Amino acid sequence: MEKDRERWNIKYSEEDFPWKEPSEIVVRFYNLAKKGRALDVACGTGRNAIFLAEKGFKVDAVDISDVALKRINHSKVNTIQADLDFYRIDENSYDLIININFLSRRLIPYIKEGLKEGGVVIFETFTLKEGRDYFKPENREYLLRPNELLRLFSEFYILFYQEKDKVKPDGKKAFVSSLVAVKKCFF
Repeated sequence: MEKDRERWNIKYSEEDFPWKEPSEIVVRFYNLAKKGRALDVACGTGRNAIFLAEKGFKVDAVDISDVALKRINHSKVNTIQADLDFYRIDENSYDLIININFLSRRLIPYIKEGLKEGGVVIFETFTLKEGRDYFKPENREYLLRPNELLRLFSEFYILFYQEKDKVKPDGKKAFVSSLVAVKKCFF
């Protein structure tokens, strides 16, 4: 945990982080969720958490970097400094959970359980695509496989799903999977 926290603290301290506006997918689909509690997983400097708070949600914003969390200053955003390799989401707690540009497969069951019945998940992150021009982290386990996100939430009611090329704010090309789904009981 400490090495990850230090690495991200350095990144947020020394770099002008390019993501400043809320994610397009969050802006497009947040209104499908009942206004209530929201969770922003791996929130970074809080661009999406602040956006949701300004739209009427009470937001828990969790990240490993205390440096990033200190940049979030909003009365409706509760910051939580935690290592997401060990973090647990309380069951039936959130009307909306967002997970943008981050992948921890271990968290998927907790995200599912953390949503209230009828709750919405908005999930978008990097996906494996061959080609030297595409963004690839050092560890390929941080990349989804094609259609993996769709399979991970197959028991939810899928409202939106796509895989597409995207240009990151730093100008690098990436391939992303995007999903919006509702936790519904059909039986």
